[in-house]
Amino acid sequence: MRRNLALFAAVSLLFVLTGVFQSWNLSLNILISSLLAAIMAIGVNLQWGYAGLFSTGIVGSVAVGGLAVVLVSGQPVPAGWAAGGPRIIGALLFAVFAIALAIWLYRRLPAHRIRGLALAIFLVVAFFIYRGILDPAVTAVEANNPAQAGNMGGLGLNSLFAWPVGALMAAAAAWLIGKIALGLREDYLAIATLGIAEIIVAILRNEDWLARGVKNLANLSRPWPVPYEVDLQADPAFVERVAGLGLDPVTASTIFVKLLYAGMFGLVLALLIWGCERALNSPWGRMVRAIRDNEVAAAAMGKDVKFRHLQIFIIGSAVVGLAGAMMTSMEGQLTPSQYLPLRFTFLIWVMVIVGGSGNNWGAVLGGLLIGWLYFAVEFVGPNLLELLVGILPFETDQDTLKEISIQMRLMTLGVVLLLVMRFAPRGLIPEK
Repeated sequence: MRRNLALFAAVSLLFVLTGVFQSWNLSLNILISSLLAAIMAIGVNLQWGYAGLFSTGIVGSVAVGGLAVVLVSGQPVPAGWAAGGPRIIGALLFAVFAIALAIWLYRRLPAHRIRGLALAIFLVVAFFIYRGILDPAVTAVEANNPAQAGNMGGLGLNSLFAWPVGALMAAAAAWLIGKIALGLREDYLAIATLGIAEIIVAILRNEDWLARGVKNLANLSRPWPVPYEVDLQADPAFVERVAGLGLDPVTASTIFVKLLYAGMFGLVLALLIWGCERALNSPWGRMVRAIRDNEVAAAAMGKDVKFRHLQIFIIGSAVVGLAGAMMTSMEGQLTPSQYLPLRFTFLIWVMVIVGGSGNNWGAVLGGLLIGWLYFAVEFVGPNLLELLVGILPFETDQDTLKEISIQMRLMTLGVVLLLVMRFAPRGLIPEK
């Protein structure tokens, strides 16, 4: 316990030093991003640390959570919805019905080559009917004011309502992915989940009617009770209060807003840790870990291994989707180009490995530590490189140093991962 407290105190000191020597705005920015990363790390730890499921589709769950914010808190576009919204919904419902009917036919028809041929013909016909319904509606929606809209719009609600919706949408996507991929071996499961996640991101980038694609979608409402900085700066009471403290209203407003985000995200993280710790130490948690350690023995004791794998996969993805919704609601816009496997898959896995898989507190520690390193290298890198190249016989301009320092982010993560794997192979806070 003393060692764990010392580790958390050391990581907290990093954020304090960043605020003292750089700026508190920067320190709070890194803290908020690290809290979100810690929530994602808890979701991955549920899948890998609890159940041994090696999923590399984390970025897909994050993207689905972000899409939920667009659908819930995006501004309504009545003209776009009227142009083809109901028809698009009808096409999607038809696709679901066709897939369900194909599954029912597969189970009812006798096993024969005719069954495969009949299902192939049915699916091809259903696909052309689906495209015939969908394509004209999509064209009509995207033709509606494409410079500023070109999508169906959202419900215009506060984005706080989008957080649970993001978790539910990620859970639904995980159920579908799990039905397809969870029967695969570990390495094939990783490849399948990564491929499906890239399909989800590609849909966000290319389907303008859904979330404007690469044109991005802004003006998403903030979660209650977080105000806008400009509103605080225009509030005479707030300006007078911070002026009495000797603070600049612009700086004070940004710090105040970030403190609210940090408090909200910290509360969500605390609730998740509380729930995960109770689940880990419950009979359910012991059963899941028993399945992870020996599937054959667990199945021999009457445990439904396949169902439990699907269950834990859904729960972990829901947690990641929740974090994705929280991130998009904070940023106030959906940017599909930011959903990169490097940041939302590889980086989260590094956090879980460094912190200690199978331990919720380890996942949180890894999220905070690697989150700080990932963003701190951006401002520490140029200064460190300038110090290192000072001994060289030629001069290097600042622009070159900044370009090189970007690569230090990957090098730093690699060095940290190697050191932890060498001296603490089970993580900084290993599973008991």
